[in-house]
Amino acid sequence: MKLDKLFLERKSVRSFSNEKIDKSIIIQLLDAARVAPSAVNYQPWRFFVCTSDDIKQKITESYPRKWFATAPLYIVACADKSQSWKRASDQKDHGNIDVAIAITHLMLKATELGLGTCWVCNFDVDILNDALNLDKVLEPVAIIPIGYPSSEASPKEEQSKKRKYIDEFTEWM
Repeated sequence: MKLDKLFLERKSVRSFSNEKIDKSIIIQLLDAARVAPSAVNYQPWRFFVCTSDDIKQKITESYPRKWFATAPLYIVACADKSQSWKRASDQKDHGNIDVAIAITHLMLKATELGLGTCWVCNFDVDILNDALNLDKVLEPVAIIPIGYPSSEASPKEEQSKKRKYIDEFTEWM
C-alpha cells in the first residue's frame, strides 16, 4: 500500500470481531514499532502485549467502555523514564514523544495488515499500573486496542471527520 493511501486508510476502530490475531502478526506490529526513530536512538519504550482474559479484564477496568472490551488484543505502550533522553537546556523528557512515534509506526502497520486500532489515553493510570504491576520508571502513554474490524465498524464516519487545512497550523517564515 502506498504511504499516502495508508495515512488515509488509518482510522480509529471502535468495534472489533472475535477473530484472534496470530502471534506472527503481532511480531510484525512490534517490529514496525522497533524501527521507529527516537531521541538519541535511546528507544525508551516498553510494550505490554495483553491477550489473556484475566489481564484484558483488568485493562478494561482502567477504561470501562463497552466498545473497548471487544478488542481481542491490547498493547500498552509505556515510556521508560530511566532510559529516555532529556534535553540539556531544560531537562525536557522526550520519552512520551518517542513512544508516540513508535505507536504510530505500529498503528500504520496494523492498518496495512487489515487490523483496526484506536489510540486510547483516557484511562485510569493507577488501575492500569496495578493491573500490569508496572515499575515506577514506566509511564503508560497509551493503550492500543487491536483487532479485525467488525461488520459494525463505520469507516465512513471516521474518515469524514474534518481535518484542519495546512494554513490553519502552518506559519511560513
